Order: sequence, then C-alpha cells, then structure tokens
Amino acid sequence: MTTLLIGANGQLGRELRQAFADWDVVALTHADLEVTDRVQVRKTLYAYRPGLVLNTAAYHRVDECEDFPERAFAVNALAVKDLAIVAKEIGAVLVHFSTDYVFDGRLRRPYTEDDLPCPLSVYGVSKLAGERFIRAIYDRHFVIRTSGLYGVAGSSGKGGNFIETMLRLAGEGREIKVVADQVLTPTSAKELARKLRQVVETDAYGIYHITNNGACSWHQFAAAVFELFGIRPSLSETTSAAYGARAIRPAYSVLDNQNLRRLGLDDLRDWRDALQEYLDDRQPVRAHQ
Repeated sequence: MTTLLIGANGQLGRELRQAFADWDVVALTHADLEVTDRVQVRKTLYAYRPGLVLNTAAYHRVDECEDFPERAFAVNALAVKDLAIVAKEIGAVLVHFSTDYVFDGRLRRPYTEDDLPCPLSVYGVSKLAGERFIRAIYDRHFVIRTSGLYGVAGSSGKGGNFIETMLRLAGEGREIKVVADQVLTPTSAKELARKLRQVVETDAYGIYHITNNGACSWHQFAAAVFELFGIRPSLSETTSAAYGARAIRPAYSVLDNQNLRRLGLDDLRDWRDALQEYLDDRQPVRAHQ
C-alpha cells in the first residue's frame, strides 16, 4: 500500500519516515506539495492514489498565527478540508495531526478525547476547524492530538525545538527564564511516530490523544533538559503574563490517552525517559558543536 507523507522534512515527518520505513512511502516536502493549492493537492493524490495519507503540514508559529489568521486557517483548516475531500474520493485513510491547544486549560485534569474543546488562540481555533472539517467530511480518518512535540530533526518551521533552544541559550551563557504556569506533557516525535503506526494498523478510526506519560511545566521541562544534559545554566521561573506572548496558551493542557487505552496501546514512556532517549540520540550533534 502506498503511503503519502506530507511534510516529510519536519521533525515529525522524519520520524514517520523511520517508523514506516518498510512501507511504500512517498515522502513529499513543502517544495513538492503546497497544501493550500487545492488543484495541486487533487493532482498529487490522484497521481499516487495512496491507501494512506499522513498529513504533518501545519502553520504552528503560535504567536504569528495571531498576526496572520488567514494563513493559519488556510494551512490548518482549509487545506485539511481539501485533503479530506480528495482522500474520500480515492478511498485513502487520512491521518491528521492536531494539538493540545484546542483546549482552554481550565479543567485542571488530563483532557480526554471526549472533552469539549475551547481554544484560546487563533492557532488553536484553526487546528480545531481542521479537525471539524475532517470529521464532517470523511469517516476513515485518524485525528491525532499531541503536546509539546520535539524531535531530533528539530522543527523547521520554528528554527529548532524547545530543547535545542534551551541548550543554545545555555551555551551562550544567557540567563534563561521559562514560564512555570503552563503545564503539559512534552512528547517525543519518535515515540509518537512508533505509536501512530500501531494505531493505523487498526480500523478504529477517530480522534486519539498520543503523548508521553506524566506532566510538567515548561520550566520543569527546561530544568530536566539541563539536568540530564549535565549542565547548570542560570534558569529561573517566569509567568505567562510576564513573558507577554501574543497568543494565549492554556495553563493546563495535559492529554489523557484514553482511546489508546481502549485499544490496549497506551504504553508510552514517562516524558523524562523519552527526553533521555532524545538527548542520547542527539549526542553526535553535540560532538560537532
């Protein structure tokens, strides 16, 4: 079965290429496919006629989305609608990735797939709109919500990921302030990709939360990065209000992998263990810095 991977050069896309390495994967980068061009989307899907489409394309610069809502909705919602329409026409299963930012963080307990979304930002609203388009158009889909994603490839759209940003700032001898009032579950792109493969081999379509287990604040995450990496930079706490980001983030966006448990597949590791593996994997990078 041909699998079409959209966004193959991103941090999740690269891990998906590894996880599905023994499948017939057609890996498309942004240069190969502009997802906001519905004519190109239709031609590409009909040309390959895949049995499975993995869509990792997203506009995920959360603060920029506040300034460019049209772009956010074009990529995160309308392009997803077009993918769902064409996937349905050719009978391909569609996998789309969403976010913990569809929730407002007021629940203060891990969010299940059954909880009502209430996004606080343009980014969150646009991602929820993409989810709703898929659910309304086509039943053979997997919508995957995740949280605090990081991968060895970095995030090309953001110029790195949180871990690499922290290590870079530490290497520059900077004083580092990280928000302590936003709680989430940092998630390894490698583990997400491995788990997704298991999920798509079922016919249990729907929405899934896939994150590592446990929870921490961004400040606690940064502290763990430095501890496991073996350095002690100047790190202190700040608040979301003091940080002053344009987009509002949920104060608590821990996801409960309820639907994975129903399939007997919720065996993802604690976030600290996954972080350790990430740091081990990037050691060749460290050696060349």
